[in-house]
Amino acid sequence: MRAALDTNVLAYAEGVNGASMKRASLDLIDRLPHDSVLVPVQALGELFQVLVRKAGRAPSVARSAILDWRDAFSLIETTVPVMLAAIDLATRQFGLWDAVILSAAAEADCRLLLSEDMQDGFIWRGVTIVNPFARPAHPLLDAWLRR
Repeated sequence: MRAALDTNVLAYAEGVNGASMKRASLDLIDRLPHDSVLVPVQALGELFQVLVRKAGRAPSVARSAILDWRDAFSLIETTVPVMLAAIDLATRQFGLWDAVILSAAAEADCRLLLSEDMQDGFIWRGVTIVNPFARPAHPLLDAWLRR
């Protein structure tokens, strides 16, 4: 099984939402099978903005964090098919940039998209959005983490 990480998981791991969320996010990331986890390029762009605008980090520090995440996981490119599918999805249900992340996850054959702020349990093109911080854990995530 493959999973994609949304921006908020990465931002929390960077400490953007306090120490307890940082610990929870880092614990989650440590438990994930890294060879099966991908990060949409869109999430890295959003993370840069969050780190600079919300966390007040210098752009050079934010850039370093982005490069670290790029090196930690495989990336999903925002291709033309990803963008066109995202635009279709955005006309019905999601904001465009969330739709790009979901569309990228689908294009990469991910089964899960780990996101706290998208629609938990929503399924599109075989990708289930799962809030990784919800308790009890979603059955798919729970089974994957217990492997």
